[in-house]
Amino acid sequence: MDAVLVTGGAGFIGSALVRQLIGETELQVVNLDKLTYAGNLESLGEARDHARHRFVQADICDATAVRRVLAETRPRTMFHLAAESHVDRSIDSPADFVQTNLVGTFTLLREALRYWQELPPAEAASFRLLHVSTDEVFGSLGPKGAFTEETPYDPSSPYSASKAGSDHLVRAWCRTYGLPVLITNCSNNYGPYQFPEKLIPLMIQHALEGKPLPVYGRGENVRDWLHVEDHVRALQLVAESGRVGETYNVGGGNERRNIDVVRQICALVDELGPPCPAEPRESLIQFVTDRPGHDQRYAIDGSKLHRELGWRPLGSFDAGLERTVRWYLDNQSWVERVRSGAYRGERLGLGTLT
Repeated sequence: MDAVLVTGGAGFIGSALVRQLIGETELQVVNLDKLTYAGNLESLGEARDHARHRFVQADICDATAVRRVLAETRPRTMFHLAAESHVDRSIDSPADFVQTNLVGTFTLLREALRYWQELPPAEAASFRLLHVSTDEVFGSLGPKGAFTEETPYDPSSPYSASKAGSDHLVRAWCRTYGLPVLITNCSNNYGPYQFPEKLIPLMIQHALEGKPLPVYGRGENVRDWLHVEDHVRALQLVAESGRVGETYNVGGGNERRNIDVVRQICALVDELGPPCPAEPRESLIQFVTDRPGHDQRYAIDGSKLHRELGWRPLGSFDAGLERTVRWYLDNQSWVERVRSGAYRGERLGLGTLT
């Protein structure tokens, strides 16, 4: 049975990919995750105990562990999603992002190259490594235009800088050593099982609990929203049919101001959730000091992915956001379990280094 390796497979996007691979293919799925604060095996749902799912707790910075997993499982495809991904945390603790996103990716590439070079010719010809990245590497857009695959890199935060560096390492391993890689750069993801430090799940949770809803600046920053299940469909398609050495942008085509997203969440929680003394919950919105280096606007031009591979997102943002709000309302026990660590929804990213 063919096997695939997913790094970061207990995280938000990684777990969605594992669930989809188990549910829609016959592949053996090997899930390598360090299980940091944002990684949780409960996010795998029924895939966690499936016969074709194997979990390995390991750090991508641990070359010996990565080498052992590759030798034991012999994957035909590697999906590299393991990363520190929260901008605010990167402002406070940039060293963690440099270590995981840069050193970890370097370690993974070195071991993947060793593994690939030792494969029989037929297996080496079909092997692929897909590196999953972000549109934040491109920096900030003005009021018009969209990021394409040729947009120059201009990262603003320690997070986006570390992801930009990892993208460059992946390209270098392809051009220098011939490792068959692909890269995707995606817009902001949302959906079920997202750790409640990101905008949408944090606002849902605070609105449900009647807590203040902190919005940076005046909430004018614009993001393109991509449902995580659409995203992982794109990842499978790129890994199977994309051209080696190419980059593909993955966007949802749903540009929204942050303040409009928060207001929409408030209205949905008012409608679907329990009564709250603060209703309408929009009254809970508080504008707070903007975070350092906050990019004004992101937008993705996904025409290459559509043109070459036929992918496009399914459904609308409005429908996807309603499903997401319903999921969090129905899964409060999951939220409480994943929040039982150090993070309790407090403000991060104030610029105090640790």
